[in-house]
Amino acid sequence: MKNECLFCAIVEGDMPSYKLYEDELFYVILDRFPKCLGHTLILPKRHAEHLFALSADEAAGLFPLARKIAAVLHKVLEFDGLNLIQNNGASAGQQVNHFHLHLVPRYDGDAMIMQYEPLDPPKEEFEAMLEKIIALNMQ
Repeated sequence: MKNECLFCAIVEGDMPSYKLYEDELFYVILDRFPKCLGHTLILPKRHAEHLFALSADEAAGLFPLARKIAAVLHKVLEFDGLNLIQNNGASAGQQVNHFHLHLVPRYDGDAMIMQYEPLDPPKEEFEAMLEKIIALNMQ
């Protein structure tokens, strides 16, 4: 394989895939090891390791495309719900270092479990974090 990135190799045609859609910016495939029937991945054609590496055009085109693909999947698969999942970095669960957005159809009673323990930070922590975020956002 000439490319070390699995998703780049798929986009370049060096690895097989179940391609659903392709345009100038994105390549959309069915996940080879789906969490649920219809699990789909939206990949930028250009290698971008994570969300922060996407171009403005890629970022702007992502959700309109996700909505379009999700609507088609819903018509075909008649699922009960849909998760959009995007992980950035190993600590967030990213396993392939090429940005990808998961569209995971959900079916009542399916085996997929998304679970976490919610935090309950004190009001002061929220306020301090909020101040810092607003200060940076306004620059």
